[in-house]
Amino acid sequence: MPIILILLLCSLAFSKEEVFYLMGTYAIIDLPDGKNYQAYRYMRSLEEKLSDYIENSEVSKINKNAGIKPVAVSEETLEVIKKALYISQITDGAFDITVGAITIRAKRWKELSEEEARKLVDYRQVKIEGNEVFLTQKGMAIDLGGIGKGYAVEKAYQHLKLPKGFISIAGDMKVWGEKRLLAVYDPTTRGVLMEGINRKDLCLSTSGNYFRHHIIGEPNSLLQVTVAYSDCTITDALSTAIFAMSDEQRRKFLKEHQNVGVLLLYTDGSLYFNRAFLDYFEMVMFRRSEGN
Repeated sequence: MPIILILLLCSLAFSKEEVFYLMGTYAIIDLPDGKNYQAYRYMRSLEEKLSDYIENSEVSKINKNAGIKPVAVSEETLEVIKKALYISQITDGAFDITVGAITIRAKRWKELSEEEARKLVDYRQVKIEGNEVFLTQKGMAIDLGGIGKGYAVEKAYQHLKLPKGFISIAGDMKVWGEKRLLAVYDPTTRGVLMEGINRKDLCLSTSGNYFRHHIIGEPNSLLQVTVAYSDCTITDALSTAIFAMSDEQRRKFLKEHQNVGVLLLYTDGSLYFNRAFLDYFEMVMFRRSEGN
């Protein structure tokens, strides 16, 4: 998802970050031992499996065979789909990768009307058996745009096993083994909403609909959501889900999941942040009046 996090203002140590084009946006990578390009190549290999914009990707093959037959996929594709279905369950469908019926088949390819496509959005119709994935109805499609970037960041971190580093793709980032000055974008001023120094390893993901209306959900009072947690796959998916929830759904979800850090910017300009969010930082400064 093209999101809006100012991922890095500056480093507290000597920085050697590099910028790469990845997943339709830009990745910033700052790793020791000259590992930046290795991380990029690994995440690019994930994109080649997960992107619905790549004709022969595993996700594209699943979509082409919707309602026809199961498709055998790699361990990585299977893992991210399983994680996506888990997020769908705990968010009561606010996050749903089968939104691809709308985003891909209706909006991009014009194969279906949006009304027809909405009837095909149902994560419960994604069936997994062994290493095979099957969409049970023709016209269904998987869109991993709300989870894929965070998953790639998290997998690169796990794959490289480095003592410290920083990796971001658009609005999804992870910093570990070091402290950095980080900032969250303010879409109302095009400046900084919040900046802080991380207390511990963390992932941040930010979602909003102000650049393009790509998140499909319930009417609510939110302008932007930032989620802080230890796993970037989770933060990416939850920032999308929370943004898509109604106000009532969101209040219920956050009450039940108080270990998930959130910073919410409302359409009226007010802010909400919880204790779990602040716990990830040793210093935080907000650029407007805040409430919590």
